[in-house]
Amino acid sequence: MSEILHGCLPDTEYLEVTARSGRRYGVWVTTPPGYSDSTDPLPLIYVLDGNWSVGLTAPLIVTQADPYLTIAPYIQVSVGYAGEEAASWSSLRNRDLVPPGEPIGDEMMATLTAARETGRMTQEQVDSYLAELAETRADLFLDFLTDELHPHLRSRLRIGETGHGLFGYSYGGLFALYAWLHQAAPFASFGAGSPGVAGTDSQIFTLVDALPEPGEGSADPRLHITLNEAELLGDIPFYRGMSQNVLTAVERLHAKGWSEHVSKALLRETHVTGLQASFLSYLKTCHRL
Repeated sequence: MSEILHGCLPDTEYLEVTARSGRRYGVWVTTPPGYSDSTDPLPLIYVLDGNWSVGLTAPLIVTQADPYLTIAPYIQVSVGYAGEEAASWSSLRNRDLVPPGEPIGDEMMATLTAARETGRMTQEQVDSYLAELAETRADLFLDFLTDELHPHLRSRLRIGETGHGLFGYSYGGLFALYAWLHQAAPFASFGAGSPGVAGTDSQIFTLVDALPEPGEGSADPRLHITLNEAELLGDIPFYRGMSQNVLTAVERLHAKGWSEHVSKALLRETHVTGLQASFLSYLKTCHRL
């Protein structure tokens, strides 16, 4: 595992990390106010889609110093893509964030076709997007986070034993939901913003159905799901269908007795503007003092 260090955002160190798979990732590590003056170990919050999300979510680390909030101290780890691959993050993420065997679905194909016909995507971009959905490996990426990146960061930062979190949005939210359903250590909480459950035959439903009932008094990881009003009630069929699929998964979780471990929030945002609001909702709900 090799790395290159660069200057980046304030209080942020940038690393490039090569996984055992040979894939290379960009990692932004943002420390909170007062970190250099303290010796306390802190939990990590991993945030996916770092090439897009780091500029919107890393600045929220100052909420730990907001006297009107009760956000517990944490270190943020934003994970994205490095080098030339950074320009292709929006399609590469499909490979890493979507569960193995996830169907592409008619809804997704219709959305991509419409994007091409209206000029929002070129045929080359559509082909690249679909190519990364052809062999999805969220399992491999999850192993990288838990078995490679986390131990590597523990060797260089003051990291606590507990309280770590994972947050993702859209397909990142799908990944967070997938990781929660696998009860992936070392995470104590998962934030799934507008999870990209694109079809009624999603692997997520198979995993929900296979989930056992929680043990009495169990300390199972917490899941926080957010959706946006414009997705649920707006005029774009794909987002309405995605939201309904997420709600169906929530209903099945409730039926299996997981309601105490799952929290929800409906935000007054669109799919694009909801990232930052979703992350803040997750912090307020799952990382309070």
